[in-house]
Amino acid sequence: MWCYLGGSISAEPRINDRIRVPEVRLVGPSGEQVGIVPLAKALELAQEYDLDLVEVAATARPPVCKLMDYGKFKYESAMKAREARKNQAHTVIKEMKLRPKIDPHDYDTKKGHVVRFLKQGDKVKITIMFRGREQSRPELGFRLLQRLASDVEDLGFIESNPKQDGRNMIMVLGPHKKKTEAMAEAREAQAARKAERQGYAHEESTDEAAQAPVEAPSETPSEA
Repeated sequence: MWCYLGGSISAEPRINDRIRVPEVRLVGPSGEQVGIVPLAKALELAQEYDLDLVEVAATARPPVCKLMDYGKFKYESAMKAREARKNQAHTVIKEMKLRPKIDPHDYDTKKGHVVRFLKQGDKVKITIMFRGREQSRPELGFRLLQRLASDVEDLGFIESNPKQDGRNMIMVLGPHKKKTEAMAEAREAQAARKAERQGYAHEESTDEAAQAPVEAPSETPSEA
């Protein structure tokens, strides 16, 4: 709804006395179709149910209104939106740079990073950097990229084949798992580790209690 005094469009629906039409198509609290009723009757029913009359389809003729607890509806909608934002998967492209004649230890280290990125559901841009005479041996970079792709094929696939880009050769690996799946698995693993730690702490406290010395009852001398 436009505010002609320089305001902006309101995203809030009209409710109760703000609804200005002679009749509405009414939907009950459970989603049942009540039918077309006068606005006064719809407001009366809202009071009887201790609910709000909310305009849910203003452009319909007549407008569609529903009986609901608007405050509860807004709260639940806000919680759902926050949860959706928390679980939203953003596409991330990590980058890993290698040299054609990389040391075996360095290769294993770099490969470990690629494995971690793919497990997280991220794409990985692999860049082979050529220097000096290495530029005349592009096959070295190509073989290295093929080797890396083969080593991580259980976690990712070649999304963009190796191609020369000036002094560099570039390849993009895509993860088999979607970002949302990777995030869900990470949360499950974290919850499992937390439960395991709590269980271990409980066992330790139980063992300590079992090993605690038990004091023998004091003997009372018998009367002669």
